[in-house]
Amino acid sequence: MSVGRSNDGRPYAVGALAGVLAWVLGYVLTYLLTATDLDDSALNAFVEFAEGESATYELVGWVFYNIHFVDVRYVNVAPFSPPRNFVDGGDGFTVLLYVLPPLLLFGAGLAVCRYRGVAETAAGAVTGALVLPGYLVPSVGGVFLFEVTVGNASGAPALLPAIVLAGLLYPVVFGAAGGVVAAATTDDQPHGSS
Repeated sequence: MSVGRSNDGRPYAVGALAGVLAWVLGYVLTYLLTATDLDDSALNAFVEFAEGESATYELVGWVFYNIHFVDVRYVNVAPFSPPRNFVDGGDGFTVLLYVLPPLLLFGAGLAVCRYRGVAETAAGAVTGALVLPGYLVPSVGGVFLFEVTVGNASGAPALLPAIVLAGLLYPVVFGAAGGVVAAATTDDQPHGSS
């Protein structure tokens, strides 16, 4: 038995790596699609004026969590309260951003199952869901990484929804779906078998 695989051949390390890659690629694509507008936003200008440095990467992180249906939580911000969700299709970013995490996680689950040549749909669902640990860890860490603090006021993605929605639900549902599709359409033999 090799490192990162159980006795039944599920690629835990490969699944975790695929989850991390899906998360990082999702953030990078969100950055490429939103950073220019966020850099020019009134909220970023206020943070830059008050703190002396731009908060663009943090604000992109907020949008990235928003496309997982995780709102931003503010502390000591009243009466001025910035939006909790920057993706609304109105004045915010396009709602098409919502398809980004599901597509990336679907692709990650599909890739892990293709790599192993999984041919049974139940095994495909389980193997595809192995992207969960790799997606959960940065989803939790990002809450703290993307916190913006100005004086005693702060804003960050809400922790519990970030864990439940972004870290657990999304990778299980969409990674497993990718795994099921991979299993249902594969005729390959497993790579790297023990």
